[in-house]
Amino acid sequence: MAGPVKNKPRIFYGWYMVAALMFIALVTTGARNAFGVFVIPMEEEFGWNRTTVTAAGFIGAVVAGVIQPFLGRIFDATGGRKIVILGLIGVGVTLILLSLTFHIIFLVLMFGVFASVSAGGVSINNTSAMLARWFRRRRATVMGMNAAGASLGGMVMVPFAMFLLQATSWRLTWVALGVVILVLAVPLAFFFIRESPAKLGLQPDGDEDPADGSPTGGCQRGPGPLEADRWTQPFRSAPFWQVSLSYMICGSTTYMLSFHFVPYAVDRGVSQTLAATIMGVMLGLNVFGSLGAGLLADRFGRKNLLAVVYLLRGSGYMILILPGILGLTLLSGTFGLWIFALVMGFSWWATLPLTASLTADVYGTRTLGTMSGISFAFHQIGAASSVLFAAILYDITGSYTVPFLAVGLLLFPAAFSAFSVKERKYSSRYVSTPAAGAATGD
Repeated sequence: MAGPVKNKPRIFYGWYMVAALMFIALVTTGARNAFGVFVIPMEEEFGWNRTTVTAAGFIGAVVAGVIQPFLGRIFDATGGRKIVILGLIGVGVTLILLSLTFHIIFLVLMFGVFASVSAGGVSINNTSAMLARWFRRRRATVMGMNAAGASLGGMVMVPFAMFLLQATSWRLTWVALGVVILVLAVPLAFFFIRESPAKLGLQPDGDEDPADGSPTGGCQRGPGPLEADRWTQPFRSAPFWQVSLSYMICGSTTYMLSFHFVPYAVDRGVSQTLAATIMGVMLGLNVFGSLGAGLLADRFGRKNLLAVVYLLRGSGYMILILPGILGLTLLSGTFGLWIFALVMGFSWWATLPLTASLTADVYGTRTLGTMSGISFAFHQIGAASSVLFAAILYDITGSYTVPFLAVGLLLFPAAFSAFSVKERKYSSRYVSTPAAGAATGD
């Protein structure tokens, strides 16, 4: 005789997690991506050159890369809820304090150190690792939704910051961005973030617990051959280096845009408002890129799609830079900026759900916070290098042509590196173990 039937929630709680983390990514990532709109006003007020003002971005990228593996370890040990909440409070407070900027050292400490450490606690890499515990079958999809939240942040927060800056001042704009995080994101995290489905007596994806005697059949996924119990194990395998080195190049091509695209577009003859609008549209279009990447990856696999994304992004950089070198006036003006925004819009955040889900599939979730942190450290090595590299070359040459062309060309070997990952050999998606009489549907 069958036992009593449990009342299953109509909506799996994991979807509340997805919604909450999407909004958190929207306001935090969006606010930090808005730094570019502050570059020129702060240069004008303090007399700084481009290298000086972007030093905060360089230090921030370095600090974020250094701190992330340690925060990942804390995530793995604690579950991450407290880290997310404390990180949000830290980001909100430091953004408000940026309104008091009076010296470059203060800017570097606030944005480059304190804001970066705080943002590390709520980084999309950590929150994606948290979502990996809640979902298996739909892992890349929900990670894509998380990245879509960050993309919406760029579309909303960058133009919002530019509007406030022009309507008030850059100081009040920093205050407004910080207040949004403290008033909206912190309470949301406190009431909705939970560390794992097991804490609520649930299974990943909202599946029935096989131990209940629920019908099962077929097979379920087993661990991949490289599943890690210790965070040091992946260093001895090829997929870690193939994915991480590609991700390092990824960081150089996106972080540079966060800090230098608006000034670059202004140098090409567009207004600050239009430059910020193009930036916002570029980031907003990533909603479709990240969602599409997640959905397609859960259906067809990760590494081939990741390689295609890198190729698409590399082609975008060539469209941005080469027409100016070759004298193609149509694409070297505003029209070329919009084409670049379109291409980047489908490729910027698309790498994150693909990279994160591939890492989870190959190495498992036991040390995923740490692994995501290490992967992000590689990302930030590229990010920090590109931000400073671009600023220095701009001050020397008066142009962004060389740094933009250099990072664009690097995307093609990144695509090859991703394509060469032996996903079918190492991913748990392709390893099955018999289940006692029925399929889990996983």
